[in-house]
Parts: sequence; C-alpha cells; structure tokens
Amino acid sequence: MPFHQYFNGEIFPIDAELFKTNDLGLLRGYGLFDYFRTYNGVPFRWDDYWQRFENSAKLLKLKLPLTQEETADILADLHALSGEAEVAFRFVLTGGYAPDSVNVIQPNFLIRTEALPQDNPAGRLKGIKVLPYEYVRDLPEIKSTNYVHMVLMAEEMKKQEASDLLFYKDGEISELTRSNVFLIKDNTLITSDQNILNGITRRVVMELAEHYFKIEVRPVTYDELMEADEVFTTSTTKWVMPVVQIGNHHVGNGETGKQTLFLQKLFEELVGAWGK
Repeated sequence: MPFHQYFNGEIFPIDAELFKTNDLGLLRGYGLFDYFRTYNGVPFRWDDYWQRFENSAKLLKLKLPLTQEETADILADLHALSGEAEVAFRFVLTGGYAPDSVNVIQPNFLIRTEALPQDNPAGRLKGIKVLPYEYVRDLPEIKSTNYVHMVLMAEEMKKQEASDLLFYKDGEISELTRSNVFLIKDNTLITSDQNILNGITRRVVMELAEHYFKIEVRPVTYDELMEADEVFTTSTTKWVMPVVQIGNHHVGNGETGKQTLFLQKLFEELVGAWGK
C-alpha cells in the first residue's frame, strides 16, 4: 500500500499536490518541521518529539491546529495505511496562506509518512568526515525549514567526501546541520548547550551515558574539540555516528573510538527493544 499524508483535516496520497503558492513557508521561509520514526511499530519518544514540535510552534507564534492526542490518532491511521512495519513521520507547520504575503491567518499543518531513512552501517563503523563552517543558526531552538547553508555547501561536501558541516562561531562549536555533537575526553562526555537544537537522540544518549561517564553540558570551544579523544554526532537518522575527521584534522588516531562504539551499542539495544 502507498504512503499517505495528512493535510489540514484530510488524508491524501503522498504524491497529491497540496499547497497554494501564497503560503508563507514558500514566500518567506516561515515554517518549522520535525522528524521521527517508529521502532517495532511504536513511535520513538513520542512525548519528547511532540513537546519539541509544540515549543517550536510557540516560538514562531504559530497555533497548532491539533492536540497531541488527535495527532497520535492520525499517526496510527497513516501508519496503518502504509502497510509497512516501520515508518518515518515528517511534520511541517507553515505560516499558511497570506493574501498580503506577511501576516499569519491560519497555519498549514502537514504530516508525511515516509520510508525509513537509508542506513549508514559503514559510517557507524568507520566514522564520517565533517567540514568546519563558521555559522550559527538563527533561532536555533526552532527546527525551522531553513537549511540554506547545507544546500549551498552540498557540492563542496561531496567534493571533499564529507558527510556534514560542523557549525562554529567565535571559537565555540554548536552543532552539525542536522545533528548534535559530543566529544569524549578522559572518560568525560561533553556536549554544547549553546546555539543548538535540543535533540531527542542527544537526550537519550545522555540518559544512557550517565551511569558510565561524567557528563558536562556547557559551552564547547573549537580548540578542545580538536583535542578530543573521540567525537560523535547524534540524530534520528544518524543514531550514534562517530566523527573521525574534521576538515584536515583527524580526531584521536583517526579511527572510531571504543567509548563511542559502547554508546552506539547501548542505543541500538534500546531501540531494538522499544515498545516491547
């Protein structure tokens, strides 16, 4: 059965054309999104993802048209229609149609059901390369639809065989374009609390790590990242992904670290048992 999507009270085939051209998401880039998936048929950390989506909407002054309970029912319907054991969900909330191209009247709410993201087992084993990029996202607590810098640098990343960009500014790092960053130094797990999106996978990893590591959540300098024993990044699609190279700099000995692999295993065990 094909994937479907919900839009403003109705369910449509995934390839249905939905938006009019005076939507503020298109005209002004005024919109936000969120993205999560199921494990064993159950949405992962649903309460956490909803809370983040709700917070992003509040910060953009967009009123959510549905409650969490109403949205959960729609997710169940979309999942059933897909005929797939596991799916990903993409929420998109825009400023809606604006006759004057400025003022919000009624937001548009889209929920897409999608195939699971393509796995990267090689990256989880061998690690990835990222490129340092001097930039801080505007309104970083909001998961906005603005990914201009990632798209602008896509060709350069491909040329340098890099998987992502590492954002930094004034000597401090923040995040990658779509994921959070951790470093490990002398059995201490360190992650930034400045200019970041509060990732759900980030939160889960810190919960898993608290019994095994000292954890520091604080500003992180670019220099101390360069001196880290291990570096990894976390997200819905990356899970726990080792970062072994930053630009021309090799992290540690340039290979995936044992502590990163340990946290990776803890996370894989958690999601493997999710909902059971």
